[in-house]
Amino acid sequence: MNEKSGEAPSKIDIQAMNDVVNNAAALPAAGPLTGDKPLVRATDLARTFDVSAPWLNRVLEGKPRQLLRAVDGVSFDIARGTTLALVGESGCGKSTVARLLVGLYAPTRGEFEFDGQDAHAVFKTPQGHHLRRRIQMIFQDPYASLNPRWTVEHIVGEPLLEHGIVSASADLKVKVGELLKSVGLAPLDMLKYPHQFSGGQRQRISIARALATEPEFLVCDEPTSALDVSVQAQVLNIMKDLQKQRGLTYLFISHNLAVVRHVSDTVGVMYLGRLVELAPKKTLFEHPRHPYTRMLLDAIPDMRQTGRSRTPVQGEVPNPLNPPPGCAFNPRCPHVNDRCRTERPALSEWQGIRIACHAVQEGRI
Repeated sequence: MNEKSGEAPSKIDIQAMNDVVNNAAALPAAGPLTGDKPLVRATDLARTFDVSAPWLNRVLEGKPRQLLRAVDGVSFDIARGTTLALVGESGCGKSTVARLLVGLYAPTRGEFEFDGQDAHAVFKTPQGHHLRRRIQMIFQDPYASLNPRWTVEHIVGEPLLEHGIVSASADLKVKVGELLKSVGLAPLDMLKYPHQFSGGQRQRISIARALATEPEFLVCDEPTSALDVSVQAQVLNIMKDLQKQRGLTYLFISHNLAVVRHVSDTVGVMYLGRLVELAPKKTLFEHPRHPYTRMLLDAIPDMRQTGRSRTPVQGEVPNPLNPPPGCAFNPRCPHVNDRCRTERPALSEWQGIRIACHAVQEGRI
């Protein structure tokens, strides 16, 4: 299925997207699992939100303050030119991590280093303007992330003017036209408004806007989740092509494991604000270790194993305002013991991966 005129043909079809979990080729590992100096390094990154009722209400009702630990000690590296994907159920903290890395949130604790610099410290200085050129974000909803009152020329051209990349009107039109061509749109599309485009085309405009400052690192917060499957394939192929052409580094956030296996080099599995497993893509999909990772993969339909009983993800995510003691996954884990209920496992190296699970480290799985 093709979109409106100007859309590039898809390189993978709907069936390929459905089968990609089983067919995608293995890519090299990234981040902490290689010897390369990482472009991106997060160390014990955390963000806590105060979600308490107003002070007077708490006094009258005798209620304590309530703190939501949206991200609670996340650490990972991303090597230059590679992709780390973060997966997990809704509410696990993936999008909060994304906003921490682009400076939309300040961390409660921990550090984010970009190319050897403390990024959040630099963001507060005059040099932060230059650093923001190198780090850009693609948002989830192409219907909400574009200003409906602006033309495409204004949307894509704004970062060019803001960062002083171009100044003359003629140069701006040329540059915007080049950016639109790089994502499979026509230069004449700069005269249109967002409502004149389909969802996939709007997301291409978002990608063009993100590329305007020639960034090195793109944070992609579920950039295809609002699109049809065939359109997802087109957008993903564009992103992979741009990565090869420009040497881009991606943090790719998704809950779609088929998409993750298509685009990632390394995969991190998040649960209730923490990483529970971090492994090369091939290793994680072929030999998942953490019980939660196994649950997620067992829930995926596999047409090649007709008749095999599927294991749905059991139970519900605990209330993040009152997480269980010990391992946060212990109420849903089939391998739980007393240690799991009292002692929170740390993310540590184990047989070439990083994992936070007592059962795995003790050989009970």
